[in-house]
Order: sequence, then structure tokens, then C-alpha cells
Amino acid sequence: MASTLSAEELLRSATQGFDHLFANDIDAAQKAFESQDAPFHLLGLGVVAFLQAALGMETGLMDEATRCLTASEAGAKKQARAAKSLPSVHRFDAGMEWEVMHADAVVLLGLTHALGESYRGYLQCLYELNSAHSKFNKLFKTVYPNGLQSYATPATTPLPSRRGSDGSLVTQSKPTTAPTSKSGFFSRWFAPSTSVAAPGTITNPPSGPVEELVLSGTAFGYGLFNLVLSLLPAKIRNVVGFFGFNHDRMLALQALAVSAARSDIHSVFAGLVLMTYHGVVLLLSGYQADEAHIIKQYKAIVSRVDGRYPDGSLWILNKAKIQRMTHDTDGAIETLRDGLKPERKKSFPQADTLLTFELAWTLLSHRRYEETAKQFLDITKLNSWSHATYYFIAAGCYFSLKDYDRTQKLLDKIPGQLDKRKLSGRDMPTEAFIKNKRSSSFIPILLTSNGPHIGIVAFYQRKQARLGGDENRFVEAIKISPAEEIAIFWNTHSRIESSVAIAHIQEWSSLTPAITDIESKYLATPAPQTDNDDLDTVDELAIRSLLLGIVHRTLAEYTAARAFLLDALKRAPDVEISSWVGGVSAFELAVLDLKEADAKAVDMKPEEAMTMWEGVLAGASEQLDKAYTMSTKQTDLSSRLDSRIVMLKDEIFDKRGLLGLPA
Repeated sequence: MASTLSAEELLRSATQGFDHLFANDIDAAQKAFESQDAPFHLLGLGVVAFLQAALGMETGLMDEATRCLTASEAGAKKQARAAKSLPSVHRFDAGMEWEVMHADAVVLLGLTHALGESYRGYLQCLYELNSAHSKFNKLFKTVYPNGLQSYATPATTPLPSRRGSDGSLVTQSKPTTAPTSKSGFFSRWFAPSTSVAAPGTITNPPSGPVEELVLSGTAFGYGLFNLVLSLLPAKIRNVVGFFGFNHDRMLALQALAVSAARSDIHSVFAGLVLMTYHGVVLLLSGYQADEAHIIKQYKAIVSRVDGRYPDGSLWILNKAKIQRMTHDTDGAIETLRDGLKPERKKSFPQADTLLTFELAWTLLSHRRYEETAKQFLDITKLNSWSHATYYFIAAGCYFSLKDYDRTQKLLDKIPGQLDKRKLSGRDMPTEAFIKNKRSSSFIPILLTSNGPHIGIVAFYQRKQARLGGDENRFVEAIKISPAEEIAIFWNTHSRIESSVAIAHIQEWSSLTPAITDIESKYLATPAPQTDNDDLDTVDELAIRSLLLGIVHRTLAEYTAARAFLLDALKRAPDVEISSWVGGVSAFELAVLDLKEADAKAVDMKPEEAMTMWEGVLAGASEQLDKAYTMSTKQTDLSSRLDSRIVMLKDEIFDKRGLLGLPA
């Protein structure tokens, strides 16, 4: 039976469900959403399923999210059509609240398709977003006809920082001319205006929760839509042109910030998107044009939402990420462990699992291998995303502990797990990496006393055979921890402590053949020459050089870092199965160029620094183009590298803006 409650009453009812959700009480949230069959509540159920799918990467939950969001989309569309024949109950056009809800459902449907990081999923995402493109633009131009300059953001004071492209923050009409100042593009967010106050500003506040929903929801949807487009891998963005999409990352971030500063439930979602974005940029871009500003914004958003929902795992997670990104590893570990204490209410298992996942990576960055292995193995009891990946990393941890029996036991479990979980009928990116790492289409299937291994473990079995050992004990052929190798894709080594970086260098440089052509004060004393080198394949030598280049860069030893990264890049064409090494090496060289330039600029005169930066930014962009060219669909985890390239190019664009250089 249809509800007789008004839109405002239904919204208040659904908001209670969202409050439960973000406070970690998913059971109470679902109960609240199930109390009505209104689009607000159907969207709530869809959001629950979406978050469970996004956080847990569960195929079944993705299907449920699609079902709920499709129902919400249909319901909102029906309500919007019906409302147009009735007088408006707010200052916006009649039914606009339902248009916002419809747009929410569409964009979440698109994101559900993109969760698997596959090109197919990205294209399905674009198909959904294509249907919402004109809707987002129409809503935004209607609700914010004069742009966003008059609206507050979570930052309480102007921030002299990042600049975007000229005019990128203005839509439809130009802002009122204000006195020129030296502040960056954020000054435009707070620029004084002589125009009549727009609805939703401090001097003209919204009238009730429905207007608040329209204001916050429109900014959120428009911002999220543009941000998703700006972050898609370049190969997918080339397709976007055929749909006629244009995107503006800076405008997207501003729209999300405007939404995050409001009180409607969309503000929490906008805050979550911004937290995720800032966290990903800090973790994966490798270099930030203005890291201090990103962290300041990140902290302000986390503090705002955490004050509203102090028990929510998602906010605990982001507090820990900030600590990790600011080199407070011990503090991050303490925050995460407090969040996982048994006495905390835990009815949102997917969010709680993220705490365990983050704790595992943080411990790995500290070389606390025993604890790391335990955390990754615990995750296999919490979700079914990719047990093969968790076993692979845990095996690497036990390898570093020299517990080779446990390492071999875990590696032996991987073949049975690899085909159990797929996204959209395809191998998941990390499992494709593991398959290719441990087998190759160019390597014949090796036979053991137990029969063929279906291509798995062939790489190390071949090496073990060369060494004359038992192929069933191929762990003896491994010399570089699988955990540290796959950690390259999470950029784990870029923010480690100096003592950890030195320990890594000592370990990897002690392997034979000795490193004789690159100088570094941190290299281990060369081991005596033996009949068999520890590393006897191009793949292993290239990966060692790549790892040594990254950790030397972390220590600000830029000359040695460059030599190692160039060595990895030089070896890349001859690798047997590690197809990703070339693209990643080129990417890391671009990061090195930028970090080294930052260090050099401190002691330069402004004119000298400007000349240097022009060359460095151009060179880094060329390296990224090279990395992009080397990252094909057949390259392991290519979509991850493509996304990192997009982010770093954005940072280069921002750096040009900060320096006043043309884009």
C-alpha cells in the first residue's frame, strides 16, 4: 500500500536509516529502510547493498545492489513524473527532490559496474552514466546557476593552495570581480560577491530538509559524476569522447566539498567520496603538488563526519589512513586495533573488514611479517573476495620469516582458489597477476609426480628444476618475497620509515649476483660468489632493481634510485612473465623526477627553479606517456597503473598551476 506520508516525512524516516548505517549499525539501518516502500527507502536499501558490494567485493552483493538500485531508480522516476502536475512544496521546481534521487540511483548503478577494475566494468559504468549526463547538467545549472563560489565547504578558512584551470569553478555566469590576491584557486570558493544571496547560503538558508536534500544531493551527484569521469583510465576516457562527456576534476572536488559542508545525508556520502579520493591520491599518485593542503582538507572532512558518527568503521579507517600517510605508523596501528576491539558494535562486517585490510598493509609496511600474515589469513574468514591473493601475501610474509614450510603450504593452496572467484566472468586483477607470476603461456606445463599443475607454479618450478631441487619444494627457488613484490601495486614502500627502507635494501642487495655497477652507502657487503646465483632470471633482476629504486627514493637517495629504476626499465623488454615491470618503472621514474625537483628547488633562486620545473614537468609527462604506452590490456594490473598515471598527471597539472606555468 502506498505511503500517505509527505516527502519531508519520508525523507526524515529514511535519514534515520542512514544515521544507523554510518554509525555501523547496518541491521537497524535495513530495518528502517524496510519500513516504507518509498524511493528514499529503496535507495537506502540499494546504498546498503552497494556499500556491502564495494567494501566486500562480493559478486552476490553486487547483484543485490543492482536489483535494489534499479528499483529505486524506477520509483524515483515515477514520483518525479507525478510531482510535475502538483504545486511545488519548496522553492525549487516541483519534483526536483525525486530527480535528485533518480540521479543518485543511476550513478550508484554505474559505480557498481566499475567495482571490478575491469575494462568491461568501466564500459558498463559509462553506459549507465551516459543516461544521466544531461540530468546532472540540468540539475546543476538549475540549482547552482551562478556557480559554487558563494557556498561554504568543510574548510573554515581560505587555503592558499592548489590552482585549477582558469574558469574551471564557474558555470553559466562569471563571478563578481573581487580584489586580486595571491591565494590559489580555493580563494575563489570564498570570494566575496555582491549578487543576491543564493538559496542555501548563510544569508539565505534552505527551508526544510527537502530543500537541503536538493542542494546537497545536486552538488554530490554532479561532483561524483565528474570525479568518476576524471579518474577513469585513459583507455576508457578515450571512449568517453564518443559519448560527448566533458569533465572538470577541480569543479567536481569543489561540488563535493560544498555538499560535504551541508547537513543532508548526501553530505556524508560526499565526505566519504572526498576521503576516498584524498586517501587514494596520497597513497597511489606517488607525488602530490601540495601534500600539506590535501592532508589539511582530508583531516577537516574526517573530523566533521567522525564528530557525527564516532563509532563508524569508515571514519576510523580514514583517521588511520591519515596517520599512515603522515608517517605515524604506530598511531595508525593503534587506531585500527582500537577499531577492531571485540567490545565494539559490529553489524557492518564489510566496513570492519576494511580495518583489518588496512591494518595488514600497515603492518607489512613495518616489516612486521608474523602479524601481517595473521591479518591477511583472518580476512579469508571475513569475506570471499580473493583468498588466493590473501594466501599469496601471507605466504610472502612467512617467506620473509624464513618459515619455508608454511610458505609452501600456503602457495600450494592457491591453485584451488584461483578459479573460485571471478568478476563478471573475468579473472580479478590481482589473481591474473598471481597466475602470470606463477605460470606463463610461453612456459610448457611441467609434470611432477602428482601430474600436471595446470600451468600454476611453473615459473618457480622451472627455476627449482634448474637448481636440481624437488619441484614440490619450489619455495626454495623464491628469493624475493611475493608480499613485497605485490606491495609495489599498493605503493607500500613510498611512506615507510628510514630504518625499514634500509632493512629492505640490505636484504635485497645481499642476493647474488652482487650489485657492482650502482653505488649506494646502504648496499650490503657483496656475498661470496657461488655456483648458482640467487636471482638467475631477468624478471627477478628487474624486480630487485625496481624495488631498490623505490626504497632509495624513499630515503631521498635520488642518484642511486635513478640508477636502479633505469636498470629495471632497461631489463623490462627481456622479462619472461613480469610484463608490468616496464610501465611501473617508467611511472616511478616520473615520480622520482618530481620529488627530486622539489628537493632541489628549496636551494634555488625563483628564476632558476622555474626554469628547472619547466623541464622536469615536461620530462615527467613524457615518462608517463611511456608508461601508458607500455601498459596494455595484456599487462598485469594495467588498470591500476593507468589510474595512477591519471592521478599523477593531475598532480603535474596542479603543480603547473601553482607555479603559474601554462598547462
